[in-house]
Amino acid sequence: MYKTRSRRTGFALIGIAASATLLFAGCSSDNGDHDMDSMSHPSSATSATSAAPTASNTEQAAAFNDADVMFAQMMYPHHAQAVEMAQLIEGRTTTPEVVQLADAIESAQGPEMEQLAQWLKQWGQPDPSAEGEGQGDMHHGDDAMSGMMSEQEMTDLAAKSGTEFDQAWLAMMIEHHIGAIEMANAQIADGENQAAKQLATTIAATQQQEIDTMRSLLQS
Repeated sequence: MYKTRSRRTGFALIGIAASATLLFAGCSSDNGDHDMDSMSHPSSATSATSAAPTASNTEQAAAFNDADVMFAQMMYPHHAQAVEMAQLIEGRTTTPEVVQLADAIESAQGPEMEQLAQWLKQWGQPDPSAEGEGQGDMHHGDDAMSGMMSEQEMTDLAAKSGTEFDQAWLAMMIEHHIGAIEMANAQIADGENQAAKQLATTIAATQQQEIDTMRSLLQS
């Protein structure tokens, strides 16, 4: 009788131990899979937090002062007239160097105008593409500073062709570029927005190179 009871008790203990082992193994497997899955796939909340820009970065990108606003407001119509002058070559000259310069001016200043307009919008300023917006201060009374051409000068240029057009176009574009460089240098010195200051630096360097090219063409 004692041996039978001991044997039954032993079987019961073995069964309990086996069940406990299986239960522990199952729990360990579930937890391990969960942990690995968590390590391999970070939560969307964590990802969104790491990808979102910080407040300081946003504030830095939006920083601007009155000089930045003035630069964008003045340079936009200035570029617009340069693009207009570049487009005047159509049907008026076939000189390769002049055509190449005009294409370069239009290709560079068109996108720059879009950037200037975008900044002004972000800074709560009027749309510079509106007809006549911001151009009142840019015309003939202030030509010595800005290099802007008067309406009459633009009309006279459009009436020329051939060598006469080339000579007038080059001389006027040199004056126009000088005005742009003056405005760019003022922005570099007084502006706060780093992107606008970088654009001003690019404008000054690019247009000085074009001035050098145009002067050599006038002398040839």
